Amino acid sequence: MGRLTEAAAAAGGGASAARSAGPPAPLPLSSTSPGCAAAMASSEEDGTNGGASEAGEERETAGKRTRRGLLATAWLTFYNIAMTAGWLVLAIAMVRFYMEKGTHKGLYRSIQKTLKFFQTFALLEIVHCLIGIVPTSVLVAGVQVSSRIFMVWLVTHSIKPIQNEESVVLFLVAWTVTEITRYSFYTFSLLDHLPYFVKWARYNFFIILYPVGVAGELLTIYAALPYVKKTGMFSIRLPNKYNVSFDYYYFLLITMASYIPLFPQLYFHMLRQRRKVLHGEVIVEKDD
Repeated sequence: MGRLTEAAAAAGGGASAARSAGPPAPLPLSSTSPGCAAAMASSEEDGTNGGASEAGEERETAGKRTRRGLLATAWLTFYNIAMTAGWLVLAIAMVRFYMEKGTHKGLYRSIQKTLKFFQTFALLEIVHCLIGIVPTSVLVAGVQVSSRIFMVWLVTHSIKPIQNEESVVLFLVAWTVTEITRYSFYTFSLLDHLPYFVKWARYNFFIILYPVGVAGELLTIYAALPYVKKTGMFSIRLPNKYNVSFDYYYFLLITMASYIPLFPQLYFHMLRQRRKVLHGEVIVEKDD
């Protein structure tokens, strides 16, 4: 559910200042396990050169980890550049459509392929966490990405009568500006050359964009409710051979209600991060 999904990160630590597409987890250059330490100690007692052998193995392991870190950084840099470019293309397409047509009607249909591709491509962020090149919880990344995909595929794509709603434009604009800012922030960070404006934008734009995005998502889901209730789409009724039931209409209502506890956590977490990053304040967050 847009940047609201980062509230999961705020609760467990989605809207973290940095998400699963961010810089890779640091890889130690060397480490000595208790087993290696014991082997080296016994070799020294025996007067053998086993310690030198262990040191060589440590250097080889460190080299492999360093190469792995370089590959991870290279891939993440490519990924973030690609995502920045993708959302820029989306932004240009939206501006061009409005300038040519003078209306938002038909906007979603004109940019939906680009939106679906790059938003679905973000599933790789879950993979980044699974393989350990990004230090973010797999669960947090999964919630963040899947909630956006939910809005794209199971709401806006599936319920065509709502595609011309003004609320769709609200969350599209909020998402697009947020993602351009976020992915460019990660790109410059990975390149170790972060312009102050990009950092400033990352920690200031959300003040307006997050509420706008959340409002757009909630209003879009609300607009979808009558259609979902009338058609019974995605619902499973009893009796059936599986003896289970599911009502998509009530699922959407529960989804809307979940914004109430999650959004404030997200928003205030980001405000704390803003004070810490831009103003150097030391923020001590109490454990629940």
